[in-house]
Amino acid sequence: MDVSIVIVNYNTRDLLRNCLNSIYEKTKSVNFEVIVSDNGSVDGSVEMIRSEFPQVMVIENNANLGFGTANNRGTRRACGKYIFFLNSDTILLNNAVKLFFDYWESSSDRENIGAMGANLLDKNGNISHSGENFPSLNTAIKDTFLRVISCAVRTFLYFVFRKPIARIPDQNESRLPHYGEIDQVVGADLFMLNNEDALFDENIFLYCEETELEYRLYKKNKKRLLIDGPQIVHLEGASTKKQLDKVRYFKSFSVINFNLNRVYFFKKHFKSPFRVFVLKLCLFMLWMNPLIFGETKKYFGKLFKI
Repeated sequence: MDVSIVIVNYNTRDLLRNCLNSIYEKTKSVNFEVIVSDNGSVDGSVEMIRSEFPQVMVIENNANLGFGTANNRGTRRACGKYIFFLNSDTILLNNAVKLFFDYWESSSDRENIGAMGANLLDKNGNISHSGENFPSLNTAIKDTFLRVISCAVRTFLYFVFRKPIARIPDQNESRLPHYGEIDQVVGADLFMLNNEDALFDENIFLYCEETELEYRLYKKNKKRLLIDGPQIVHLEGASTKKQLDKVRYFKSFSVINFNLNRVYFFKKHFKSPFRVFVLKLCLFMLWMNPLIFGETKKYFGKLFKI
């Protein structure tokens, strides 16, 4: 088996159907399997797969185990030489799997490659979020402290003068393509060798999983690459996107989990307990904001246990 495509699904039946259709329509001349690790979906996803895609291996987790753990369950069942982690909200526009496979197999530097991805496209065909730099602990502290001040000012103006709080703008700006080495490839299309490096840290439930995994590759001097050729649409946040203002944004499930897991990442890899504590303190002050406290208060214990 050349490639095992592992997809985590949680109540994204229609998006998953489109993703699977694109895989089987576009993937040619490479031996592959598809594994869907389902996190207890109740929208008929499993039934849809078994009815419309009987060749797909389905792992029923019967609960929402999180992204990393679900991927690991798929990886441990995979037979391919390579693992291709693919989000359910993606659509392949060309023979992307074969292009990844051929690039790695033909590279003279393949022993030093740790992970690959492509320049993802949005629904309009523009290049979207495809990779980023590793986070900086000092920058995280600074940015979080500034958010504490900003949110406090906005909340004061809201209560005293009934001044509306501005909303978070849509971030659909077009990006330039980037090829070659990068700190980290986003987890929506992550192509790796099927070995121990392709296992996620299961202490991370959701968000920052690929950051932690690829930082381990970085410490092993394994390259993370964006390559030219594969064309993949990523409908990022298509099923969960909602408008929030610039204070209430920080009480959303995704942002809370991102912040918690970033703290875990820094604690695990940066070995700077004082600075990690300062970041926790900044998050604590941010979460004390009265406009979001009702949601964030239940995470205080978890924050200080990390």
